[in-house]
This record gives sequence, C-alpha cells and structure tokens, in this order.
Amino acid sequence: MGQGQISTCLATRNPILFGRGTHRRVGEELRRLGVTKALVVCDAGVRAAGILDKILGCVEAAGIGTVVFDGVQPDPPDWTCEQAAGLGVREGVDGVVAVGGGSSLDTGKAAKILLTNPPPISRYYLAHEDIVPDESKMYPIIVMPTTAGTGSEATPGGVITDTATNVKHNVPCISNLGIVDPELTLGLPPSVTAITAVDALCHAAEAYTSNKPNAISDILTEKAISLIGENLPRVIDDPGDAAAREGVQLAATLGGLGLMGPFCHIPHEIGLIIGTAFHIPHGAACGATLPEGLEFAAEALPERVAAVTRLLGGSVPTGASAAQIGAAARETVTRLFDKIGFPELRRYCAREELLAAAPRIMEPYPFVHCPREVALTDVADILAKAYDRGQ
Repeated sequence: MGQGQISTCLATRNPILFGRGTHRRVGEELRRLGVTKALVVCDAGVRAAGILDKILGCVEAAGIGTVVFDGVQPDPPDWTCEQAAGLGVREGVDGVVAVGGGSSLDTGKAAKILLTNPPPISRYYLAHEDIVPDESKMYPIIVMPTTAGTGSEATPGGVITDTATNVKHNVPCISNLGIVDPELTLGLPPSVTAITAVDALCHAAEAYTSNKPNAISDILTEKAISLIGENLPRVIDDPGDAAAREGVQLAATLGGLGLMGPFCHIPHEIGLIIGTAFHIPHGAACGATLPEGLEFAAEALPERVAAVTRLLGGSVPTGASAAQIGAAARETVTRLFDKIGFPELRRYCAREELLAAAPRIMEPYPFVHCPREVALTDVADILAKAYDRGQ
C-alpha cells in the first residue's frame, strides 16, 4: 500500500490519509484547512511516549500555534470534553488535532462541537435529536489514531460518558481529515495492542453478521477480518514488525468504514454496558462476548459466520450444521484470544455481578441490528459462557 494514499469515505464525508510517515503532514494539512492555532488533545500516555512532541513539532514547523489539553480520560466523561473545549475557547483556537486512542479522538470531536456551540456536551447527544450542531460553522478537526482499533477516523461521531447517568452517548461530529500512520502505534504495549485490535475485529465481524449488511460493507469487513487474523498474532510476537502493524491499522480503518450502515450488535451492545459498569476497557468489554456472539448469530447466518471463521484462519467442516459452525467460530476466536493474551472477564468482576447486569443490558439496547431476536435469557447465557470460557 502506498504512502499517503487518500481515500474518501462516502458514509462520513471525511478524507483519510493512510500510510507510514503521514503524520509529518499534519502541519501542512492544518494550514490547508485554514487553521492558525490548534487545540491538541491527547492523554498523558501519548505525552509520556513522546508522540505529542513529535506532532507538535510538525504543527509548529508549519507556522501554526498550539495549545495542549492532555487530560483525556478513558471512556471520556462529559466534564473532560467541556474542560478541553473551555481551554480552546479561552486560547482562541480555530482548529483541533486529536492524537491517541479512541478516547482522545472522541474527546477531540466533542471539543470541536463545544468550540462554537454552547455547553454542556449533553445538549448534543444523538439520543435527544433536538439540537444538532451546524457542521458548517464548526472549526476543523484532524484525528490521528495511535492505536489500531477504534476506527474513529472513519465514523461521524464520538462516544461520551454522561457522568450523571453513567451511560454512553453518541455526539455527531465528522472528522475533516484522518491521518492514520502505523508508525504512531509502534510503541504500543502488547496488551493495549491486543485489546484495541479486538475492538476493530468486533466492528468488522459484527457488521458482517448484522441484519443489514451490503455489498460495500462486505468488501471492507471481510478484508478487515482477514488482515487481523493474519497480522495481529505477528504484532504480538514482534511489536516492532512495521508491516504487521500497518496491516492491523488498515483493518481498524476498514472496520470503522464497514460498520457505517450495518452497525454492530451483541458484543458492542453488551460491551457498552459492562464496560461502564465494571470499568473494563472498551475493546476488552466488547471482545469479551465476541466468540459467543458469533455462535449465537450462526443460527440465523451460518454461511456468514463460517466465512468469519475461515477469514480468521479457522476451519469449518463440509456440510456442518449451524450449531457446528457456531462452535467452530467460538473456538477460532478463542484460539486467537489465547495467542494474543486477551484478558478474561474474571479479571474485572465476579460472575454473579456480571449476570446481574443482564437486565440492564436489555433496557437501552434492543439489539435492533442483531440477525436474531435476543431475549434476556440469551444475554444471561452469553454472559455466563463468556465468563466461564477457559476455565
């Protein structure tokens, strides 16, 4: 894949600049967008890793001023978004650069909204559908992922945690440009690499097995699944394998593009609830039920679940029943999890606590994109199997 190739995602209307070394173009791209002073949003880890200084150097070399907000928190709470935007307003910025994992990118998107729209950020939750910020009046944002998982560079919004209710909400905000440079993931620890990449795998596998796939999403998600199956174990074995890093990073972007339309189902809808309830990292919370989610979907979509299994390097017997295909998918994903050291649910909560969360999972998320109807007993069964896996 060539360095710096630009492809435009029709679903989100934002261009994506992909390839090793493309982070060096952030300054000139900000200048092209008319930015004179940028709010640079990141977390403390990105600063400590030296990535922030690298990005600031590229921005300032283009003659653009900067102000840094490095207070991003996991599963970004509403108040951090308002803090970041407040800093930007006081400093008179006219653009945003968000650098980091999904939490940094989501915080940056929320800050973009609040730079030109009155707070609080809760005014703009999509669930309200009464206040939609005018994109044409907002300052531009460039998002630069340092993890290969979220796909936020390809999705038209961010996910913010409402601290009053401890519920995650979407806010509408496109990226004016995504700069996706696999070089920025080279220092990522294996544990974070595994968790974030499984988030990308969930995006792709869930979209592929949803009840509304299409020809375009199929192409994107099939490629994403195969790239993860081929490259993720290599990255875990050798964190410095640049080609494998690029493969996983490409899978993350393709997964983000592919989920726009089909959307996600069981793993993400369960993960959004148990993640906030038990403080589980997003990728770990969603991936926790991916093997069982695919097994559940196999009854409705056996051929698609079989395809996911084969794309990940697993095998499905000729003439296998839907139950056998589901079992093969569960075993294939579980083997991948074992290879990459994916964390088990028992690290985060007790079995009884997890099962007690099942009714809450059913309340806000009716699993409208799942290929099968999901009952409370199904959720409890999936959670129990996921918790007991590997024992």
